[in-house]
Amino acid sequence: MKRKLIAAVGVAGMVVGLAACGNGGDDKAKADAGPKEITVWVMDGSAPKAWIEEVNKEFSAKHPGVTVKVEEQKWTGIQEKVTTALSENNPPDVLELGNTQTAGYAVTGGLADLTKDKAALGADAWQKSMLASAEVEGKLYSAPWYAANRVVIYDKKAFTKAGVTPPTTRDEWIAGLEKLKAADPASQPIYLPGQSWYVLAGLIWDEGGDLAVKDGAKWKGGLATPQAASAMEFYKKLQSFSTAPKDKDEATPQQSTDIVPKGGVASWIGLGWEAGGAEKALKDAGKEADFGYFPIPGKTADKSGTVFLGGSNLAVAERSKNKALAKEWLALAAGKEQMTKYAAETKGALLPNQAGANFTPAAGSFAEAMGKAGANGKITPVTPGWANVETEPNPIKEFMTKVLKGEDAAKAGADADAEIAKRINK
Repeated sequence: MKRKLIAAVGVAGMVVGLAACGNGGDDKAKADAGPKEITVWVMDGSAPKAWIEEVNKEFSAKHPGVTVKVEEQKWTGIQEKVTTALSENNPPDVLELGNTQTAGYAVTGGLADLTKDKAALGADAWQKSMLASAEVEGKLYSAPWYAANRVVIYDKKAFTKAGVTPPTTRDEWIAGLEKLKAADPASQPIYLPGQSWYVLAGLIWDEGGDLAVKDGAKWKGGLATPQAASAMEFYKKLQSFSTAPKDKDEATPQQSTDIVPKGGVASWIGLGWEAGGAEKALKDAGKEADFGYFPIPGKTADKSGTVFLGGSNLAVAERSKNKALAKEWLALAAGKEQMTKYAAETKGALLPNQAGANFTPAAGSFAEAMGKAGANGKITPVTPGWANVETEPNPIKEFMTKVLKGEDAAKAGADADAEIAKRINK
């Protein structure tokens, strides 16, 4: 994911509360001892410069003599770097983690247990869909920061020509794609690669299923199920309107810069940064970019389709020598006041961790559609072993390609589930 979000309660109350929470006297003593610097790791592109400077200015005003050292990290190779840092005696005090990575670091003992600090951090205000990634077995190990999700991006001219308006149900969606195909047989009504598994995940959740489920003390895959088969049946309908390869994902080739700018694509499913990338590529090529946006339709008009919420959390390192200050910085950064400013600074491109901090986006914008869709967001199974499932070759992707090429969904699902179980229970 290339983007991010945050939230909380009254900052003053949180700061006071945090001093008395967590490790109690130990944390308070450390704070009073007055460490002169805390280190914060954020990912490239996550924290707008003006916003992070304001957070640190406010923090330093509350703690004269204490400075905040912000170090920007790259996503490439970050898991290995974080793993190493958390095992050392002088790790960063606060660090940003991908929301699907947090559980893995928590179970190794690398993250501070923030359960006793929930009230001070304002956890009651956090969106439940984001909070799920911050907890492991009922304990809190991070604060949700931001999230982002996919929506349908469409060419307004193509839709107008075909007489299609943004659909609100799956049936309307298919009917619209049929109209688009009839209006311009040479174009793709939708560009949808065979292995866009985040899209499939949402369809499976709509059916009441999941990618994997807890089975006693172990986990098992959820693809050899009627729910997954039904989701794949609908995905296959959508993919039949596309000439995209059945054995590639949305990044191979990159749909936003390698496919859409060439023209002939009436709609596609993507993230905000992809929409921006496609718009820039079109303009650079001297072409008009006039996109519209709508949430992935649900089975009924009263609820849009479920979407995967990718994003980041903010955690405190267990071996931090400045835990009390780290928690106070976290409370401030993830608090409602600063999260509201964060949402405004990112112009609604990212969803903050609480509804009260939401930015009011322009009508018809990507941010507006993303916000509506994000209300029905979910994340992948919260377990340390999930990261193993996503490594290539990804069994979910292989399942999709097999079904799209004619293999029985139950058989393909059973093969995928066997691999998922092997990886997720490592």
